[in-house]
Amino acid sequence: MKAIQCFDELVGRLAASHQRRRVAVVCARDESTRQAVARAQEAGFCEPIFVDDDDVDVAAAKAVALVREGKADVLMKGLLNTDNLVKAILNKETGILPKGNVLTHITCAKVPQYDKLLFLTDVAVIPYPTLQQREQQLRYLLALCRKMGIEEPRVALINCSEKVNAKHFPVTVDYRELVERSQKGEFGACIVDGPLDLKTALSPQALHKKGIESPLEGRSDGLIFSDIQAGNVFYKSITLFCEAQTAAILQGPQVPVVLTSRADSIDSKFYSLALACI
Repeated sequence: MKAIQCFDELVGRLAASHQRRRVAVVCARDESTRQAVARAQEAGFCEPIFVDDDDVDVAAAKAVALVREGKADVLMKGLLNTDNLVKAILNKETGILPKGNVLTHITCAKVPQYDKLLFLTDVAVIPYPTLQQREQQLRYLLALCRKMGIEEPRVALINCSEKVNAKHFPVTVDYRELVERSQKGEFGACIVDGPLDLKTALSPQALHKKGIESPLEGRSDGLIFSDIQAGNVFYKSITLFCEAQTAAILQGPQVPVVLTSRADSIDSKFYSLALACI
């Protein structure tokens, strides 16, 4: 399967599949959510189930129950606070986060200066990932890349330099462990390398200029950031200065969760829904 290179190709792939995903949309009280869902329905890959209540916590619980009962394939946030929906997802008795799974966030971005889609994690949920959480982030990112047709995803583990430094950057020790495990085939067909800085992860010229050898060859599909601050700054930089198109979902629960901001554009919500539906 040819790798999807942009969001229009993603929408086209979904439309060609003739599969409609059942999407539980919580509190679709804002125009942007309704329009995004309508576009997805018109494109042929979404069958919305609108869930609402005077009490947003009740609405969130109802939508999560639809997922738990196998009646919805995707969960989508409308006009309610993220905390209300996440609380319902994480409820130990009635939630939808399987034991052992990690709730994390993945963004897919089309940056004009880069010739393919770029996947990154985590810019919104986990402040300082542990090794176990970072392993889950890697597995989720690889799975999503493969759903997008990338047979051997290339993933860079991002730091401010390419050297392992246990004293000042203990995360780089975790990086090397993940690299070694990937080389042993633990994560399937993929290329994982790090620590790398942003330029050496995404630019062959920068990599060669610094005299660094990496199997990624400056052509990464995915970036895993050291912490939420680094990831969030990068995300906001590419959307502010590069006008990148973005889509974002939560991974870890029984189904993908579209968790866009109330301020996000209709396009962003529509593409996020497409990403969840694939």
